[in-house]
Amino acid sequence: MSEILNASHLNKYFYEPEKFQALKDVSLSINKGEFVSLIGKSGSGKSTLLYMLSTLDTDYEGTITINNTKLTGEGQNELAKFRNEHIGFVFQFHFLLPEFTALQNVMMPARKLRKYSLEELKERAMEKLTMMGMNAFANKPSGKLSGGQQQRIAIARALINDPVIIMADEPTGNLDSANSKIVFDIFQDLSRNNGNTVITVTHDTDFARRADRIIEIADGEIVNSPE
Repeated sequence: MSEILNASHLNKYFYEPEKFQALKDVSLSINKGEFVSLIGKSGSGKSTLLYMLSTLDTDYEGTITINNTKLTGEGQNELAKFRNEHIGFVFQFHFLLPEFTALQNVMMPARKLRKYSLEELKERAMEKLTMMGMNAFANKPSGKLSGGQQQRIAIARALINDPVIIMADEPTGNLDSANSKIVFDIFQDLSRNNGNTVITVTHDTDFARRADRIIEIADGEIVNSPE
């Protein structure tokens, strides 16, 4: 398997209300198509690490390379463009616009790329909704759908630009066990059959242990990361 992400000697500090080291010399490598769960107690640094890997947080020491591109030191405009093209985001809360349809929500990240015509965008969005089993709800306002349905739409939105990596922060945190299993199965299928790398932060032990690899973080350090 080829390496898709490399993080080397990451250190992260917070300075309010006093100086605190949140991550301590963290290094890791993740391969293309791998499904990885980041676990740890609240305050361990796992979400901080995810936000650094995703380039949303750039205030750190060390280097991050994704898809053979060194991202450390790049400007915000370059990072925003890279994220939109290469990284799909799924959060605990779906962040859909409730007054827009499922189809319109899924199309939004692709509009920024300006690579496709409106008809092509609609076709691509429908393909992603179909992958999620949500094509029948394409023209329904997202605010009228259930939490599990909205999360599947959020995953479709994350896929619209064909990202190499999907990064998810507690993607099942607001879901019941049945919908959590659906989301896991979707991620597993994307990893095994679509070649997407999936990196999730989760407190859900059942979800985490079914991933390809668990990376455990405690007190800002990786304490368990089997190859």
